[in-house]
Amino acid sequence: MNEIKLIPAWYVLHTKSRFENVVNEGLLKKNIEVFLPKLTVPSRRKDRKKMIRVPLFPGYLFVKTNLMPDHHLEILKTVGAVKLVGNTTGPVPVPDDTIESLNIMVVTNQPIMTGYDFSKGDRVMVVKGPFAGVSGVFDHFRGQGRIMVYIEALGQFAAVEVNVYDVERIPDTV
Repeated sequence: MNEIKLIPAWYVLHTKSRFENVVNEGLLKKNIEVFLPKLTVPSRRKDRKKMIRVPLFPGYLFVKTNLMPDHHLEILKTVGAVKLVGNTTGPVPVPDDTIESLNIMVVTNQPIMTGYDFSKGDRVMVVKGPFAGVSGVFDHFRGQGRIMVYIEALGQFAAVEVNVYDVERIPDTV
């Protein structure tokens, strides 16, 4: 009988919110190769001027696996792990050169710009901050990480300015 040899590859692992470090430590304890790219940013707390390390992609990290059922299960049994990101056929591997590029970016300690590629008219929902739960339409970037979201009510529009990281695109359901 022929045995299938699966080659290890990098995959994106979705985690519970703010569980990236917990999952990273759990996988390292299981001797599973993991990569959690982080960047240094100023703390958002008003009472301190501290620089903190935060995940480059909140809610995600990278794990190297051959997808053998027992290895896959061991990854998903880690506290805070949700699922390997993929499509209907299963998890989709991330090219090695992408992981290498991310590693180079985070070790240089140079500023890294991240963000979302919103287009005017995209349906969005505010997920954090004082406007959490508000859904509306993305209008434009204001600069310095701020965007304008328009909310329609009673045939009129109201606009709020929010942090771009507090907003998520609502997927089209058509």
